This record gives sequence, structure tokens and C-alpha cells, in this order.
Amino acid sequence: MKTFMKKILCVFLSAALVLPLAAGAAAQAAFAETSEHGTSDGEPAAFTQEDFLVTKGNKIYNKKGEEVVLHGVNLGSWLIQEDWLSPYEEVQDHYDILETLIERFGTERAYELLNTYQDNWITEYDLDDIAAKGFNCVRVPFWYRNFYSDDNGTKILNENGEWDFRYLDWIVEKCAERGIYVILDMHGAPGFQSDAPHSGKRDSCRLYEDSEEGEFFRTLADELWTAIAARFNGNPAVAMYDLLNEPSCDCDYGEVTRRKNNTAEYQRLYKAVRAVDSEHIITLECIWTAFALPHKELVGFENVVYQVHFYQKSDFIFVLFVLLTKLYHFNTPLMMGEFYPLGTTTWASCFKAMKKLNYSWMLWTYKASGHGMWESDWVLCGAKDGFERAKIKTDSYEEIARKWGECLNTDKAFQDTGHFERNVAQYVK
Repeated sequence: MKTFMKKILCVFLSAALVLPLAAGAAAQAAFAETSEHGTSDGEPAAFTQEDFLVTKGNKIYNKKGEEVVLHGVNLGSWLIQEDWLSPYEEVQDHYDILETLIERFGTERAYELLNTYQDNWITEYDLDDIAAKGFNCVRVPFWYRNFYSDDNGTKILNENGEWDFRYLDWIVEKCAERGIYVILDMHGAPGFQSDAPHSGKRDSCRLYEDSEEGEFFRTLADELWTAIAARFNGNPAVAMYDLLNEPSCDCDYGEVTRRKNNTAEYQRLYKAVRAVDSEHIITLECIWTAFALPHKELVGFENVVYQVHFYQKSDFIFVLFVLLTKLYHFNTPLMMGEFYPLGTTTWASCFKAMKKLNYSWMLWTYKASGHGMWESDWVLCGAKDGFERAKIKTDSYEEIARKWGECLNTDKAFQDTGHFERNVAQYVK
């Protein structure tokens, strides 16, 4: 959500002119069984291997050879919270939430509270609603602290002593039952890939740091993506792996440095994923211009989708950016992973431009509890006026658990904002 449009536009135009594992195996075997025989409860699986997505040229296809354009919504504030979307007070970001809860209640109980929150923020009710609206995809933001209990690489284990991926397993399984694709989005990487608070911790970008600690963070990112890719290898419900959300966002440097950082880290993560999963699409993001991503042919990327997030203040700038991105990466499928029409930009102009240029797109976001969200076009479902928020520093354990319990269910404390019918419905299919 940057400004400085003149500077960015000059950089972009200049560039456009100048540059014409055992757990995984077990999960895969379990999926193969349900693909052939249906889900574990006897219901037929909505996805088969023919629905597996791949890229060809600048489009996405399933294995039947049918073109697929993804029209979906983000599940923001579920596995990683943000202050303007999420039901908390007294702290500034998710890292602060977690560290405060650990200091007050210990690691185990802190994660019990977060599990309570996550069990109630998104439920099958929400997935039924998303499917009923006609969306064919959800983008699922997560961060490294869903899987590591600290910054030292201590893995969170389940009751069987295995690395705990319960929420990713759940969302992929339940979406598959409904014929909804899933984009797995690393919104917050170890060491943090941006200075923006939506990566988990504000002003903390160290993933690209040329230091021993920076290398440690990159190794953890490799490890986590390797485990995720191995786990979902062969699963057609997973549309793609989204390696880093908005890399270098809010960092005080230009597009040349951003491209250098992106190229190095994406090559590394791409190699880690491809070592265990050669088939799934990988999506790579850039902000704020397409120059921040290398041409795929120059770095050997195959079966990739390039992703942009545009928050622009006029229809002209929005259309110009999607057009220039299309021209700059003309032989690569494109996706608008997040967008919102700020200023004089209109929803109709955004959707029409993306349809004409063959962009897949994901709304930001499905639900939120921020002030005013009960009527905001930022979300499809907004918390009703008077919604309670957990006071992370002063509420008791029991009070936080209550505020993060069933009262977070969409059907209990949220309402339709009218955004879908007013702005989105006619463009979903």
C-alpha cells in the first residue's frame, strides 16, 4: 500500500523499455487413497488428479487441458493476525501477541489460546459460504510461528511427536471436499521478509541480511517450505505454493535492491521446493512493480505464476500497472493476490481490467473484526458493532479464551457487509 507513485512509475517504465520425507510420504499415500475411493467418511472427493493445476505459456490449466482462472478470497487474520483486522488490543502485532502470552502463561498455554482462536475464526461454515458464493480458491496466509515455537527453530509437535501441520492439513482437506483450491501463502517467514507488520513483526526484515543470523533464518525458511511441499506433493487441492508475501514491503530501498533480494531468495526457495515437489505451481510475488521479479527464463523457473498486489488510487494507475506487468512478463501467468480500489479507483474497473488481461485474483479479505468492518468493502463478513477484543496484557487466560472462543464464529458475531453482492458477485464466474 505504498505511495510515491511517480517514482515507482518512472522505475517501472524505464525497466519496461530497457528490458523487452516420511510425513510427506504418508500424507501423499493417504491422499492417493481418498482420491480413488472418496473421503474418509465415505463421501466422494471433489478433486481428482485431473484437477491438478499446471501452467502452460501464460495460462493455468488442469490436467484435463481446461483453462482455469482462479477467483478467490484470502483467509486473512486466521493463522496470522493483523491489528486492523483481528480481535486484540494492547499490543502492536502478532509477534507481540505471542511473546506476551508466552511471558504471561508459558509456551504451551499461549499456543492453546492461539489454537482456540484459530479453531473458531475459520470453520466449515465459512468454507460453505465461500463455495456458495462461487469462489473456486482461497489464499491462506500463515507465518513461521504456526510451526516453530521460537526464533531458534524449535518445532511445534503434535500428540504423536511429529511436526504439527494440523491447520494446513485441515484447510486443504475441507476445501478439497468443496471443490475449492488452496494457495498456501508464507505471509511471515523466519527472520521476516519485510518491515511491514503484516509479516508478523514490524520493522524486523532480516531474511536477506548478510550475516550468520540471516543465513540461519534462510535455512529455516528452506526447512519449512521443504516440509510443506513434501506434505502436499501430489495433492490437486493445492493450487500453488506462495513462497513469500510482499517481500521487502516498507523496506527503505528501491526496486533494484528489491529485485536483487527477490531473485536470490526465490532461487533458493524454488530449489528447496522443487527438490521434493516437481509438479505444483509456485507463485512468486513482487511489490511494487514487476521489475522486482526476474524473467523466469533467465533464472530457470518453470511452472510458476507471478503475483502482484496493487492498492492504487485511480483507475488509470491500476489499469496501467496491470497492463505493464502483463507486457513485462508476457509469457507468465499472472495473479492479483490482493487488491483494493483506493481513492477514485473502482471495483468495476479493477475486475474488467483483470478479466481482459487474464489475471487470476484473490480478494483481501474474507472477514475482519476491525472498527467499522461491519460495513466495509475490505471484507465480505464484518464484526458487528460492539465486538469484544482480547486485551493481551491485562485479560486473564480465561477471559482471552472466552473472547477467542465460539463468539468468533462468523455466524454468531459477524454480518454480511454487502460487499459481495454490491461489487463482486457478477465477476466471480
